[in-house]
Amino acid sequence: MKTVTIDVRPLTDTLGDFTQTWKSGKPTASRISFESPELLFKVLSGKRWELLNAMTGAGAMSIREASRRVERDVKAVHGDVTVLLNAGLLSKTDDGMIVFPFDAIHVDFMLKAA
Repeated sequence: MKTVTIDVRPLTDTLGDFTQTWKSGKPTASRISFESPELLFKVLSGKRWELLNAMTGAGAMSIREASRRVERDVKAVHGDVTVLLNAGLLSKTDDGMIVFPFDAIHVDFMLKAA
């Protein structure tokens, strides 16, 4: 199963992991990091989670098909797809279709007292 981990951590930690991976040349598990919970929730709104859920395991599809699956306007879904492409959660195929290239999402962050 191909899982992407989404987490909240400082940019310096993310860059450190990138440097370590670059030096070792060994691939690591897929990870997408956000610098704050606010940014995570801004990018991954409820409608976008719904879109990812509808696309999980479905293979490549058009934005129109994704819109049909979540019963939303094509223009609104197009905007959400753009954000998810920029975040690295969706990919585009050579023929312009969109795909969620993972089987699962693991979200990992901790809320603690300041």
